[in-house]
Amino acid sequence: MTERQLSIILAVVYEYIKTGEPAGSRTIVKKYLSRYSPATIRNEMADLEELGYFYQPHTSSGRLPTARAYRVYVDSVTARARTHSQAEDIKREILNSRSGIEELLNNVTHLMARLTNCVAVAAVPTLDAAEIQRIDLMLIGGNNILALIVLKGGLVHHSQFNLPYDIDPGTLEELTRRINTVASGHSWSEVREALYQYVLGGLEEAETSCREAIRELDNFLTKQNYKFFSSGARQILGLPHFQALSRLQAVLNLLEQEKPLARMIEKCRNSAALKISLGEENETEGMEDNAMILIPARPRQQRAVLGLIGPLRMDYEKSISVLESVAEALNNEELGVRSEE
Repeated sequence: MTERQLSIILAVVYEYIKTGEPAGSRTIVKKYLSRYSPATIRNEMADLEELGYFYQPHTSSGRLPTARAYRVYVDSVTARARTHSQAEDIKREILNSRSGIEELLNNVTHLMARLTNCVAVAAVPTLDAAEIQRIDLMLIGGNNILALIVLKGGLVHHSQFNLPYDIDPGTLEELTRRINTVASGHSWSEVREALYQYVLGGLEEAETSCREAIRELDNFLTKQNYKFFSSGARQILGLPHFQALSRLQAVLNLLEQEKPLARMIEKCRNSAALKISLGEENETEGMEDNAMILIPARPRQQRAVLGLIGPLRMDYEKSISVLESVAEALNNEELGVRSEE
């Protein structure tokens, strides 16, 4: 792709995001690329249409961007430095919240939906955030381990896994004791990093097996069901994009079914980076005309994911800025609260 073609793609996508109208060659020249003639831009746009970046709703109309063009635009947005004009207001609103984690995330989704006109979501793993009462590890034959996790209130979860190396009952008992010394009375998200340092000290002879056992516990406790929070489903009814019932239904199905959304959230949480899925990049059926932006966050030291769902014609610069500002405010929330106090 030439630099001129890239500039045309960025201009057409930006124009459509701002106006909702197809962009013609004269508009692109007048507003964005005045050093070229309309004829030159028109020829380039025709070539880009053949390459799958644009399409024409009518023969005589301007061009509209495809998901492929949006991907070029989004990659350009994420590659450059961004200003967060609302960052201080967002930080102030979050710091003023003295609520629990669930109410905090519920408030955060309302804030993100209000600022972006998208559907906002937040998710936190249910076991990852729950207070642990006790963890028991037991040999049940060979190298097979049964893990019983008792949560505050008496709720019990269990998992079985196989260790690649031998571990004797005495070492497993000592490992269990050390895990409970650190984990009892805390959530897994609070202690998982300390476990690797504290628990393994003095167990060097069985370090590989012990480390694998903790890793299996970590996988189980951090890959369970999520607690979801969402806001903005009602307000997107007013967007022209969602006047098509199939597009609206796809978003509502995604929120209701939860499993497809959980898979996408799990990928983002593990990558620890901003993730943007456009059109057919979305795994869920019916989401081909929609976009999703996800970002990991650590509210109250818990591993959560924040997200926005909207049309392909989303204001990506603003949406990404809001998400990044909210995530940063949540990551620094406890520090901000302590400094105020």
